[in-house]
Amino acid sequence: MDFLKISLQQGLILLAGSPSWQKVLLFFSIWLILWLPLALPLSWFLNWRPFQPLTPQKKLIFLASLYSLVPLVLWGATAIEGISAQTYGLKLTISPSPPPPVVQFLGSMGGTIAQGFLLAVLGLIVIFSVESLGGWVRWNREKLNNTREILLPIFAVALLIGGIEEVIFRGFLWSVLKSDRGLLVATLVSSLLFALSHLIWEQKETLPQLPGLFIMGLVLVLARWVTPDQTIGLAWGLHSGWIWGLTCLDTAELMTYSTEKGQWFTGWQGKPLAGVGGLLCLVFTGLVLGNVAFF
Repeated sequence: MDFLKISLQQGLILLAGSPSWQKVLLFFSIWLILWLPLALPLSWFLNWRPFQPLTPQKKLIFLASLYSLVPLVLWGATAIEGISAQTYGLKLTISPSPPPPVVQFLGSMGGTIAQGFLLAVLGLIVIFSVESLGGWVRWNREKLNNTREILLPIFAVALLIGGIEEVIFRGFLWSVLKSDRGLLVATLVSSLLFALSHLIWEQKETLPQLPGLFIMGLVLVLARWVTPDQTIGLAWGLHSGWIWGLTCLDTAELMTYSTEKGQWFTGWQGKPLAGVGGLLCLVFTGLVLGNVAFF
């Protein structure tokens, strides 16, 4: 037993001092291994095969099973490294009062999350206003009542997905790579992997959006970089705000793209990141982050 204990301790020490790419590879490998026992039964139950198109409902089920494991894998990473979660951009406040101690994520970073969320929604309003003036979208005002029942559920889902993806890409991945590869490499690699990860779920629709997703990753890194304590709160809010706004519009069918002539601006098949409008929204957000003091 002593031999095994010593070997384990030495292995952890060796891993803690290993290059960043090894840590990243181990993180994603363990995450995948833990997910397979959940993913395989789900694939059978949902009658889905790899590289087949996923309906939004099926995609959400797979995402829920995959993302539910992130706290466990992240906890293991911090334990091995012997560091706090704040290294990965999480500012945590522990409440000792009953019920049992709770990690108050939103209480710790609520201000920056809210700022990012509002900035994201503002950017969407600006871009869709331009598209309206150009005559490229038609608003279905008669379906406005459809939004009442979906605003809060979609907000909760957007907050969860945005937060988990920020913890992974702008939290763990960017922080680990920056530790020995530098700011530029960490920013480019984390943004590239963020873009490519969307190919897992949808290939045909994602390919035209890859440049936009890469730029989105860069903007979200900037959001963490300009935050004084470099937490992921601002990036989390931005990411969640974009998901919430676009999903609400699509789910409620509030707008219709009126002509194919405007696809160069509105995006291929209604995908904003595959058009000039979506890219301008990201540029607008980046300019605001670079020039306005939020704090």
